[in-house]
Amino acid sequence: MFRRLEFCNNIDDMRQLAKQRLPGPIFHYIDGAADDEVTYRRNTTAFEECDLVPNVLAGVENIDMSVTVMGCKLAMPIFCSPTALQRLFHHDGERALARAAEKFGTMFGVSSLGTVSVEEIGAMVKTPKMFQLYFHKDRGLTDAMIDRAKDAKFDVVTLTVDTITGGNRERDLRTGFTTPPRLSAASLASFALHPWWAFNYFTHEKFELPQLKDYVQEGSNIAMSVGDYFSTMLDQSMNWDDAEAVRKKWDGEFCLKGVMSVADARRAVDIGATAIMVSNHGGRQLDGSRSPFDQISEIADAVGDRLDVICDGGIRRGTHVLKALSAGAKACSGGRMYLYALAAAGQPGVEKALANMRAEIERDMKLMGVTKVSDLSRDNLRYR
Repeated sequence: MFRRLEFCNNIDDMRQLAKQRLPGPIFHYIDGAADDEVTYRRNTTAFEECDLVPNVLAGVENIDMSVTVMGCKLAMPIFCSPTALQRLFHHDGERALARAAEKFGTMFGVSSLGTVSVEEIGAMVKTPKMFQLYFHKDRGLTDAMIDRAKDAKFDVVTLTVDTITGGNRERDLRTGFTTPPRLSAASLASFALHPWWAFNYFTHEKFELPQLKDYVQEGSNIAMSVGDYFSTMLDQSMNWDDAEAVRKKWDGEFCLKGVMSVADARRAVDIGATAIMVSNHGGRQLDGSRSPFDQISEIADAVGDRLDVICDGGIRRGTHVLKALSAGAKACSGGRMYLYALAAAGQPGVEKALANMRAEIERDMKLMGVTKVSDLSRDNLRYR
């Protein structure tokens, strides 16, 4: 059944609408993960093994769900993780995300593999902005991206540390997904079945990766899968000394994305990181790894007083946000939660997704008997 945006009440509704509107290879790039996709599913089902314990008669007429994370005041305790290739999903791409995030007073991220330049995004909105850095073999490219993000007045640089090689994303192998899309008999048929997407893709500005195009042709002019890009273009020798050098060059709020162990969280503190995103890259890298929510408590206990701990991945409901905050996260973030919406309807879709999430968090805080995020604690949780 064809859905309309106004009837999309949750992320799964957005997913169904995105599936209807996108060519198969592009939808499955968003929707898929590594190997058997066990970790991808676990990222969300982990929340089901933990119950909330509400209190009542708490006087919850006025709710403050704001948080301060990575030096930025956010109007809600969840922000939009940086994701790649957004103009493949909707022709406005990161522009739609930036405007929607600004409207809802939350942070959003732009990827090294983003499809709109950091300069354009920096000039467009004043809301807090994160630049996601992939550490390339070409150190000149890596340094140039840091400088560009600084000049564009981005608030945070986030170094992604879990893509030392590409994950085995078998859906992409089956569909032949590449960036830019490689034209073949199968892909042309899929484009023909989705004429509105094809019209927008081929009639708007040429698809490219503006953070990368002056240094590498792969991804902009030479079609390549994302897994192959990670495996061939990123520096597999990257180590803690390199991460510390990036932190020093940036000299501002600095986050590591992809930390999953207490030992690595402590190393992040040692090199001067101000935040970590507890993340397994949406289950797209190491299948069989733990979910972020499963790791939040022990990581927050180890380092939560020295840097901001963010739960990234698997968030589908406001209750998931409240569980992660109760377990020790300073804030939450997610990618698919808004990518489906972007694909479904562009900026109005992202706004609808954020509005749904904000309404759920506010309602669930009232039902929990809390008026501010700091009221949440592990006293609210019971594990099965």
